[in-house]
Amino acid sequence: MEVDFPIAVVSKHAVREKSIRNGNPSTLHLWWARRPLAACRAILLGLLLPDPLDPLCPPEFKVMARELLRKVQGQVGPRDEDLRSAFLKFIGDFANWDLSADQTFVEVSRGLVKAVHPGETPLVVDPFAGGGSIPLEALRLGCEAFASDLNPVACLILKVMLEIIPRRGPALIEELRRAGEEVKAAADKELAGFYPADPDGAKPVAYLWARTVRCESPNCGAEIPLVRSFWLCNKRDRKWALRYTVHDSGSRLRGIKFEVFKPVSDHEVPAGTIRQARASCPYCSTVLPLERIRAQLRGQNGGAEVIFDERGNRIGGARLLAVALVKADRFGRHYRLASATDYKAVYESKQTLAKFVGSKLPNGLNEVPDESFHDIRPSPNARGLSAVTRYGISRFSQLYFVRQLLSLLTICETIRRRSRADYSNNENEVNGVETLLALTLSRVADYCSAQSRWDSTQERNVNSFGRQALPMVWDFAELVPLQDSVGSWNSMLGGILRVIARVTQINAVAGVQCADASEHPLPDECTNIWFTDPPYYDSVPYADLSDFFYVWLKRILPKEPLLQNRFEPESPLTPKLRECVWNRAYKVDGKEKDPKFFENSMASAFAEGRRLVRSDGVGCVVFAHKTTEGWEALLSGLIQAGWVVAASWPIATEQPQRLIARDSAALATSVHLICRPRGEDAPVGDWSIVLRDLPRRVADWMERLQSEGIRGADLVFACIGPALEIYSRYSKVVDAVEREIPLGGNPEATEPYKRGYLAYVWEVVGRAALEQVLGKAESTAGNGAAGALE
Repeated sequence: MEVDFPIAVVSKHAVREKSIRNGNPSTLHLWWARRPLAACRAILLGLLLPDPLDPLCPPEFKVMARELLRKVQGQVGPRDEDLRSAFLKFIGDFANWDLSADQTFVEVSRGLVKAVHPGETPLVVDPFAGGGSIPLEALRLGCEAFASDLNPVACLILKVMLEIIPRRGPALIEELRRAGEEVKAAADKELAGFYPADPDGAKPVAYLWARTVRCESPNCGAEIPLVRSFWLCNKRDRKWALRYTVHDSGSRLRGIKFEVFKPVSDHEVPAGTIRQARASCPYCSTVLPLERIRAQLRGQNGGAEVIFDERGNRIGGARLLAVALVKADRFGRHYRLASATDYKAVYESKQTLAKFVGSKLPNGLNEVPDESFHDIRPSPNARGLSAVTRYGISRFSQLYFVRQLLSLLTICETIRRRSRADYSNNENEVNGVETLLALTLSRVADYCSAQSRWDSTQERNVNSFGRQALPMVWDFAELVPLQDSVGSWNSMLGGILRVIARVTQINAVAGVQCADASEHPLPDECTNIWFTDPPYYDSVPYADLSDFFYVWLKRILPKEPLLQNRFEPESPLTPKLRECVWNRAYKVDGKEKDPKFFENSMASAFAEGRRLVRSDGVGCVVFAHKTTEGWEALLSGLIQAGWVVAASWPIATEQPQRLIARDSAALATSVHLICRPRGEDAPVGDWSIVLRDLPRRVADWMERLQSEGIRGADLVFACIGPALEIYSRYSKVVDAVEREIPLGGNPEATEPYKRGYLAYVWEVVGRAALEQVLGKAESTAGNGAAGALE
């Protein structure tokens, strides 16, 4: 079905799916840039089903397809065009989340796949499997699937979703629920005293803290709590906020006193003390620039620690602004100021935590995750990917407030104790539950760090990874992990239970292995479909981000083979050197991982894909990055590896309001490049013919995409497919004097053999985009791609 695809319908369902959380496999555990299931399911059907208008489409398949489609569409017309329309409608309908578990639709899809492959079940291979969307949908459609990834955290997610859950089936739900309740009850006994209830019985659900710095004005020295907003609750029918007054008890004791109040208008709520990374002193109005804030917080190891004197009195560090509570007889959250009891509980937790420091686990790891952060230096196109390291946070334990760390360590030890007790009965059975408990704690850690903030519009914690980075948070919310609220143990366990209920309906198991995509473990010509979503150039440092979870998972599951870093045995963290990203923080053979490293790594991975796919097989590569450099590196790898780009389907997969979309190099659509293996007997192409065909193919495709609602940069990059089809079908392209025209080159050069094909592609695509917007007459005044890509 490479000739047509229901772009608009699938896009609508893919975007909607992003907002569906209940039972969505994406909520099993966080993984970055995960593909919507709707898009993967639809694309896989498009790859698996032949076009009824193709002369090679078997007649017997058309007969069976009509019978199957009648179950969900009624009678299909007699013409091949009618059958094609029915296929496209089925693909679009089945992309709907509400129908993804519908047994009739599942049976029809599997029947269609079986009708195409009556002898041998097709195998789908994904070497950058990440969160597992592609292999999961392959199983849903009745295919076999093999999923691999370099990253141990990704591999553990894959193992749970593609092996443990389908193998154990629905019985796993009750077993995990019971185990989760046991862990919570045991941990609650040890931790309850550190989260004391109020005298009236109100229980805290979150403590709202602010990091602090000192005013550096010579005549001031007041403590400045770094607060973005003083709103506690900002709902239409509920308003609570903080306001403050300044007090003066000497130059080193100047500061502010808080009051919880119910504002009548927004103007009553004071502005935050920090804005655009500059802090304003509430006492003297002196402004501290970012450099001075960083310097002071570096001296506090990030500033999430409360500093006490020997008698347990707070003398600096993080300051408690307010406490959010729930009352048994009253609706909603309630707020109060900090009390001496609150600080006493923190002081006592600090004494208790000291018992964990230096304590070793049987595998040699310290109980406290003291692994060091790498000094990350993101590429020029990446934004703020390592902000916390600039504020003195050098170890993973410093990402947490002291009571958060104590809680996570206590739950971690509780899971290990339970597992040791049950291993004596049936180790294999327990391992699945143990792994799911580990993922539950890992999910809690996402909400239970000093990078989690308070959302006053929803009165809840927001997870640490609001975007594909771990930036500094000035004021943070300390979740009470064993209370019932978003991000708590019960909340995260409940989410996993709902995923299990949804995934067990698929009732099929995939193969999972930790592997380098450039050295794939499967044999030659073993797969029908090679479908993958590779890393996006420099936009997501997957390995660096995943270390946040890895340090906890390997402490809970010390025997799990997938969590062993076999590629870099000496490293205590996830593999970095082989990861296929542009990341200047790491060197391979003495050279930085630069754009050339990315291009070479992609070429190796695509060459492996070409090796795995049968001669009549098909490949699909997903990409969604808004820089020509990223696309050129990807395309160079594809062409070098021997693939022919046959189609290009842009599917809207991202919500425009997501954080990474704001001022970043991200597309609203993910472009799916459909590829075929290039034959060994591919002819040599004539440059003049390639250049002549390019504008027509691009213009035709752009008109089609606009009819599907594709606009802007998404429209530009989605035209790469037909442009590459013209070039990639040849073994090479040469000019009149037999000089080869490379894919990339120097765009400033005038000779085609120096300039490279992609320079002409960007120019033609840009000009075609301008013509669509301005009309052909006006567009001639511009210079093509430069304006279109701004």
